[in-house]
Amino acid sequence: MAAIAILDDYQNAALRMADWSRLQTNNRIVTFTERLPDVEAAARALAEFEVIGIMRERTPFSRALFERLPKLRLLVTTGKRNAAIDLNAAKARNVLVCNTGGAGRATADLAFALMLGLARHLREEFNAMRPGGGWQTTLGFDLEGKTLGILGLGNLGARVGRIGTAFGMQVIAWSENLTDQRAEERGAERVDKDALFRRSDIVTIHSVLSPRTRGIVGARELGLMKPTALLINTSRGPIVDETALLAALREKRIAGFGADTFDVEPLPSDHPLRAEPRALLTPHLGYVTEETYRDFYGGMVQAIEAWLAGTPINVLS
Repeated sequence: MAAIAILDDYQNAALRMADWSRLQTNNRIVTFTERLPDVEAAARALAEFEVIGIMRERTPFSRALFERLPKLRLLVTTGKRNAAIDLNAAKARNVLVCNTGGAGRATADLAFALMLGLARHLREEFNAMRPGGGWQTTLGFDLEGKTLGILGLGNLGARVGRIGTAFGMQVIAWSENLTDQRAEERGAERVDKDALFRRSDIVTIHSVLSPRTRGIVGARELGLMKPTALLINTSRGPIVDETALLAALREKRIAGFGADTFDVEPLPSDHPLRAEPRALLTPHLGYVTEETYRDFYGGMVQAIEAWLAGTPINVLS
């Protein structure tokens, strides 16, 4: 019998999003619905578990944590990659790390929810409709005819581009290795980086966080944007220079910022972005849909069963 932990099940949904019955027959499964805030708390709570399933990057697995979990043999992360896992430390401790795969359709949807929320001032209008409030207090803009600039035209960026085309937007894109042919195949015009920020009415970020992309949207790039333009980040917080972003918002050099990801998560309760009137924020909900959870937790069950059978799948390390 294996002891299996499922971490950060904030919505208490893991056990109903997949068929765990075969695993429950011969193993002990414990779900954690509250966040384990640090290495010490995680080490105490997880010391007895041989298998741990984690949801994306909610709980980082550092070398210090691996060293405090002597019984751990399998770590399963949802998604295709997880930058919060120290894979070298896992290997050194003989811990197998597997993933579940997963599509980005929900994140693409949320990117457009943020665009529309900002373009039509939905938060302001909803607040105005509270008791005693006003009626029609803002003036929005159409997406049709606007230029959508996509930073990172991978699978997710391409999906966002297709939705933009359906809205009647002109789609342009840039990433360091993007070619004209690749952009054309994905329905976009390849432009250089400066042109992306200068021409776009909305810039949306869909790049993987790496040393090359960290801070790639900084003061210079924000300075190229139109004062009427929006910036959307559903990728990773550190891709945008937070200090430069806050300055651009406060000085009204861009019209708005929609974000689902942040430098530090959860976003501290006193963080200045929370009070920024030109920001529309969501708490990393890009993948938080029933359909995606079914993919993720179904994949987690498959990975655990395969490992128990001696035939591991989707191995990361």
